[in-house]
Amino acid sequence: MKPHSLATIALLGLALAASSADPFPWKATIGRDRKQALDRISADSLKGHLWFIASDLLEGRATPSRGLDLAAEYIAAQFRRDGLEPAGDDDYFQTTTMTPRGGGEPQKVRNVIGILRGSDPKLRDTYVMVTAHYDHLGIRKRPEGDQIYNGANDDGSGTVSVLELAEALSSMKVRPKRSILFMTFYGEERGELGSSYYGKHPVVPIANTIADVNLEQVGRTDDSEGPRVNAVSMTGYDYSQIGDIFAAAGKALGVGVQKHPRFSDAFFSRSDNQAVAYLGVPAHTICTAFTYPDYHQPGDHRDKVDYANMAKVDKMVALGLLMLADSNAEPRWNETNPKTANYVKAWKALKRTEH
Repeated sequence: MKPHSLATIALLGLALAASSADPFPWKATIGRDRKQALDRISADSLKGHLWFIASDLLEGRATPSRGLDLAAEYIAAQFRRDGLEPAGDDDYFQTTTMTPRGGGEPQKVRNVIGILRGSDPKLRDTYVMVTAHYDHLGIRKRPEGDQIYNGANDDGSGTVSVLELAEALSSMKVRPKRSILFMTFYGEERGELGSSYYGKHPVVPIANTIADVNLEQVGRTDDSEGPRVNAVSMTGYDYSQIGDIFAAAGKALGVGVQKHPRFSDAFFSRSDNQAVAYLGVPAHTICTAFTYPDYHQPGDHRDKVDYANMAKVDKMVALGLLMLADSNAEPRWNETNPKTANYVKAWKALKRTEH
């Protein structure tokens, strides 16, 4: 064989190798350890948590209120049981103060934060966030009927999903490479107060935070547009690579992760992911039903939640979190989408700070 033919064959081999390389470094594989963790997520466990979080005892979890404090203590107790590292200024609590509606003395308000420390020596000091808000609207006087706004779906469902994910992922024999930060925010219903406070006072370096997956209204399937089963929407779906990552996780588990034609972009700035996205971190909210009967009404009760579907959604979220936490790659903003310009600018500033 002539020498130039050998060279041609060698170059062709390199070209084929390059073309066969998969540019998407997040794999939705479910090995034995992952499967055991996912199998721990159950409808009964979620129902048990939500039966307390959305009970009348907590009086609608207004910010600030006694009911909100009870919820915070319950969440911290679950984090403690799971062996998460406390990450607040007061054990699991990141504390500040605010004045109640109508005036009065400032009852301390608290984000609740725990960390599942990663296993990789180099990546354990980088973080994937999973978040939800645990407040709702409290008690409001009405001419008749129920006056407690329990907020079972908004956002009791997201809150108990964070608890269930923490319990499941902390059970793994081999922890993810990166650390996972579990957090529930106060004050979303009063203008994303808790997440905004966290954005100004992060407990881990923002430059080391690669993603935030926020959970909102993942419990009810009686969407105003029709039943919503085995499917979720992601806000800002095509704003970053996170949409594709969770779509792959959903495909592996039979849950569609989609862009809602009207609400995915419109709702991006209407939940707690926004405060983190402003800082440059790819951050999105996962939602089963954007609108449903008795949204922001006293009728949002715990018995209207589809617990079996919520468990399936949470398994998909767990797999997506593990894909993010076990990969050496970091998700990027989509620089070709004009709606991401400010987030890309902040993200690039973060990367400069990091290096």
